[in-house]
Amino acid sequence: MTQLNEKLTLKQIEAIIEEMSIDGALNKLYAFKEEYGTKVDKLIVKYEKKKLQWEKEFKRFEDMRRYEKEAYSEGVKYIAGIDEAGRGPLAGPVVAAAVILPENVFINGLNDSKKLSEKQREKLFSEITEKAVAYEVGIVDEKIIDELNILNATKVAMEIAVESLKVKPDLLLIDSVKLDSLKIPQKSIIKGDSLSISIAAASIIAKVTRDRLLEEMDSIYPEYGFKKHKGYGTKEHIEAIRKFGICPIHRVSFTKNFTL
Repeated sequence: MTQLNEKLTLKQIEAIIEEMSIDGALNKLYAFKEEYGTKVDKLIVKYEKKKLQWEKEFKRFEDMRRYEKEAYSEGVKYIAGIDEAGRGPLAGPVVAAAVILPENVFINGLNDSKKLSEKQREKLFSEITEKAVAYEVGIVDEKIIDELNILNATKVAMEIAVESLKVKPDLLLIDSVKLDSLKIPQKSIIKGDSLSISIAAASIIAKVTRDRLLEEMDSIYPEYGFKKHKGYGTKEHIEAIRKFGICPIHRVSFTKNFTL
C-alpha cells in the first residue's frame, strides 16, 4: 500500500472516477479494492447499479431504433422523424418538427416528449439540436387552424418542417399521419413517438419550441396563465376565458363553447 493511497478518502476516490466511463470507473475501483478492501464496496455497488441502468437504457434505445435500423439495412441514408405539439390546446399554434439523426447516434433518455419532465425535455432539446444532421420546425397559427381544421393545419406544419430541412431526407417516419403532398417515401407509425428515436426527437423539438412560444405569450396576455398550462383546456384556463373572453391567440373553433 503506497503512502499516496493511504491518504485518499472515499470522496477523493470518487472524484478520481467521476469523469470516467462506467466500465473505466469499475476497473479503477476494483484496482483500488486490492489496496482498500471493503472501503470501496459502496462505490462498487453504486457503479454496478449505474452499469445495469445504462445497459437497460441502451436496450430500450436500441428497441426504439428498429424502424431506423430496418431502413438503413435497405440503403436509406437520411431518415427524418416528424411529430407535432399542440393539436389539443384552446390557444396558440400547432408546431411540427422534422429531425434527421446520425445513423449511430445514442442519446441517453430520448423518449416520447409526453413521458418526460420539462427539465428532461430542455436537456434533450440541447443534445438533439447539437447532434442532429438537420432539424427544422413548422409553425401554423390559430387563424389557419380555424380556417383549415386542426388535422389539416398539423399536416401543413409538418410539410413546412420537412421542406425547410437543409438535408433532403430519403425517408419520413411520421407520428400517426400521412403527408400525401410530399413525394418522399414515408411510413406513418401509430404512437411513433414511443417507437422511433427519430419521431421521439421530433416530438421533443416540437414540444419545447411550442412551450417557449406560449411562455412568450404569457407576458403579453398574463390573465390567461399560458405559462402554466401552455394553452390547454385546464379549469383555470376555461375560467379565464369565461371571465375575460378570448384573446388574439385563442382558436375560435376550439373556444366557442366557453364564450357567450
